[in-house]
Amino acid sequence: MRRVTDRGTDSTPYVFPKWANVLRPALALSVIGLPLYLTLLVTFGFSARTLNVGYAPEQPVPYSHALHVGELGMDCRYCHSTVERSRHAAIPPTETCMNCHTRIRAQSEKLAAVRVSAETGEPIPWVRVHDLPEYVYFNHESHVSAGVSCVSCHGRVDTMEVVRTVQPLSMSWCLDCHRNPDPHLRPLDRVTDLAWEPEDRVETGRQIREATGVSPSTDCWACHR
Repeated sequence: MRRVTDRGTDSTPYVFPKWANVLRPALALSVIGLPLYLTLLVTFGFSARTLNVGYAPEQPVPYSHALHVGELGMDCRYCHSTVERSRHAAIPPTETCMNCHTRIRAQSEKLAAVRVSAETGEPIPWVRVHDLPEYVYFNHESHVSAGVSCVSCHGRVDTMEVVRTVQPLSMSWCLDCHRNPDPHLRPLDRVTDLAWEPEDRVETGRQIREATGVSPSTDCWACHR
């Protein structure tokens, strides 16, 4: 094929077919957009919300896990009711709070946002503390059903007035556990007993792993789907 110009026929053949012209805008967009995307990805992935140990945002209701879980002995699953059967641990609806607080400290100023939520139907705007990047797949059910306790990732929440991050939740931290899960495994009836300590954590975990066949994957697809 020859090019036709105002001077006649150009003997120089096309280097690329005509349809290649549509790739030029896409290429330009990639050159501009890819660095921006990677910048945002890294910024979010290494943000305080994701990695900084000690991140403890202020919540709209001053809920004390030290009181409810530590002193009153409430089980984690009363509020986080889907943790054994879903990817997500579930934020409790206002009705769960009102099961007790229609009668207990019903007029407390600390519970004003709870009462407003109950009256209007608007959810309480809780601030997420443990917030993994969108490109990370994590399933609470698979970990809990294998015998991994809440305390392994979230720490002694039963002693916290304000929930905070105690682990970096980084890829290397997750892989360390997948490569050596024994210290984090416990009997299923002890998963939400945050104060429970075996005589020999590693040996107890080893016995559970061998008995149940726990074998965490270290392939990329396990967490990046």
